[in-house]
Amino acid sequence: MRIGELAAATGVPARLLRYYEEQGLLEPGRTASGYRAYEASAVVRVRQIRGLLDAGLPTRIIRAVLPVVDRSPDGQARPAELPREVVALLEQEAVRLRERVARTSRDLESIELALRYVPPRTDP
Repeated sequence: MRIGELAAATGVPARLLRYYEEQGLLEPGRTASGYRAYEASAVVRVRQIRGLLDAGLPTRIIRAVLPVVDRSPDGQARPAELPREVVALLEQEAVRLRERVARTSRDLESIELALRYVPPRTDP
C-alpha cells in the first residue's frame, strides 16, 4: 500500500509516517518509480509505535524495543526477551516518567489550591 493508504488505515498523518521512517521505526519498500510501498503488516507496526508513543516512550527506546516485539509471536515484548541494554533504557525511562508524574501532581495541587481562593464567577 502507498503512504496515503497507510495513513488512512491507521489515522496517522503521512508526515508522521515519514518521521517514523526517518527514526528507523518503519521501513517501507520502494516501487519502481520510487514511491513508498508498505506491506499490510505496517498497519500493525504503526499501531504498536503509536501505543508506545502514547505510553510516553521516546523513539530511541521504541527503536530498541521493536525488534524484540517483531520476534514475539503475539507482538508483545517480554522482559526475559529484552537485551540488557534495552532493559536499562526502559528502567531509565521509568524513572523519568515517575519524576514527570510527580511534577505534574505538584502542579495540579498548586492549581487546585489557587482555585480554592478564586471567588466564584457570576456570569450575567
